[in-house]
Amino acid sequence: MPTSALPLPFVRASALGLALALAGCASPDSAKPGTLLSDMEKQYGPPSTQCPAPNGGQRVVWSQQPEGSYAWSADIDSDGRVVRVAQVLKEEFFKNIQPGWSPDQVRCVFGPPAKTSVTGLGEKREEIWTYRYVQDLRWHMVMYVYMGRDGKGVTHFHTGPDERYQRSE
Repeated sequence: MPTSALPLPFVRASALGLALALAGCASPDSAKPGTLLSDMEKQYGPPSTQCPAPNGGQRVVWSQQPEGSYAWSADIDSDGRVVRVAQVLKEEFFKNIQPGWSPDQVRCVFGPPAKTSVTGLGEKREEIWTYRYVQDLRWHMVMYVYMGRDGKGVTHFHTGPDERYQRSE
């Protein structure tokens, strides 16, 4: 009975490709409470942002910005263990932004922005931090966080469509 066998190098390469693809689906929010930060760093690399927390621990953020649309923050206790992990580029986290937040506060919650720019003239000139995200698992959006004329604190924020995904007519 004839059988068709695939060449062994092809099978090995396919298995490796599948394993890498499946590993690529893993994200920091799959980490369980109690996981060591050092283990997360081995799997996901160094965080984009690290900030001290009042409890002696720290908040770390792994971000896909500037091109990606996701960022995960992890609260780490003073023993270096994960307390909680969340994907933070979402409406539920953006709505917590408050006027007066410093750039460090914004960075410690959301990680580095995808882009910074300046808009306006004279007294209306403001620094803007842009965060790309996906709304409701389907809409590519941008959160604009206005940091004032001096860039030292949030004045306001709003969302808009991510122009990279807009059709040109």
